Amino acid sequence: MTGITLSTEQIRNAPALVRQWIEQEVIAALGLAPPTPAATPAQAAHLVPCSVEDMAGVLEHIRGVLPAVNVLFELGRPGISFGRPAVMTFRLMDILHHTRLQDVGQVMMCLEMINQALTEVKKDPSARFCGFDNEGHCLIAPQTQESIATLWQTMVERQQAAQASEAGSRVAPAA
Repeated sequence: MTGITLSTEQIRNAPALVRQWIEQEVIAALGLAPPTPAATPAQAAHLVPCSVEDMAGVLEHIRGVLPAVNVLFELGRPGISFGRPAVMTFRLMDILHHTRLQDVGQVMMCLEMINQALTEVKKDPSARFCGFDNEGHCLIAPQTQESIATLWQTMVERQQAAQASEAGSRVAPAA
C-alpha cells in the first residue's frame, strides 16, 4: 500500500474532478456513507436546454432575490460534462461556498426558484432548468451553462460600455 500526503492548499487548487475523487475516497474510507455507483443523471432527460434569451427571462423573474441571482450566475462557470446526453454537473457544496449562502437548503430553494422562473418563461410546467443526482450535484444542459456565461459576459460588457460612456461625457472638451 502506498500513501500520499496533500496539503490543504494542494487540494484546494486541484482540478474539480480530483477534489471530487478525494472527497469520495475520504467519505468511503471513514465509512460515512456507503459507496454509491457512479451517478446517473436520471433527471437529465427532463432538462431543457436554455438560450441566452431564456436565461435573460429567468433573470428578469428572479432579479429581486439576490441569492437566486448569485446561484444562477454561479452555474455560468465551467462545470464537469459527462453522460449521454451530456449534462454539466456542479457540486452543491461548491455553489454554497461560492455564493456564501448558509446551507445547502438555501441553495436548493434558489435552484427551485430558478426552475419555477423557467417554467414561466417557457410557459411549460414540465420544463426543468436543473436536476440533481444522488451524490450532491446539480445538473444542467451544456447549452444552458453556455447561455448563462454569455448573458453574464454581455452584462459585464454593457456595464463597462456604460461606464466608459459616462466617463467620456464627464471629460470637458479642451479649449
